[in-house]
Amino acid sequence: MWRSVMFLAAFSVSGAAYAEGFDYSFVEGSYGQVDFDGVDGDGMGIGGSFALTDSFHVFGGYETGDFDGGVDLNALELGVGYNMPVTDVVDFVASLSYVSAEAEVTVPGLGSISADENGYGLGVGLRGMATPQLELNGGIEYVDLDSGSDTGFGAGFLYHFSESLAVGLSGDWADDVNTYALNGRFSFGQ
Repeated sequence: MWRSVMFLAAFSVSGAAYAEGFDYSFVEGSYGQVDFDGVDGDGMGIGGSFALTDSFHVFGGYETGDFDGGVDLNALELGVGYNMPVTDVVDFVASLSYVSAEAEVTVPGLGSISADENGYGLGVGLRGMATPQLELNGGIEYVDLDSGSDTGFGAGFLYHFSESLAVGLSGDWADDVNTYALNGRFSFGQ
């Protein structure tokens, strides 16, 4: 899934749900568009999650993006999540993660300038099944990096073709970063 590449490496809280519950073991890929403080870009991401128990999972993701003006961004997120059923079709999800981001600007005639940021992210959200095939998700994430912090909101949906395969759209909105992505997911935990 594509997340806010630099300052809001938000990991969305989406997945597959059926009679057995939501699946927290999956791999996914995404392609997205990013508006970073008026500068447009696009990028790709890969991520995944693995259920450790019925209530805990680990997750990670890597994203890369290219922006107008010769700017390249890369972000890495690794963390642990807690999930708890609220009803048969809704889960509450909380996460704690390590976030690392790198920006590189290429200036013709002067070379490249890069900056690294490290920090942590805290997130809470809900996953819910509107129908047996349509999952809706949304959440809030706080990210604190070396240069400052930001809070953003994310929402999306996944359409499940089967217990293993789903595609969807997502968006993340923060002070200076807005992202929109097309996501594909393969679940393997059910």
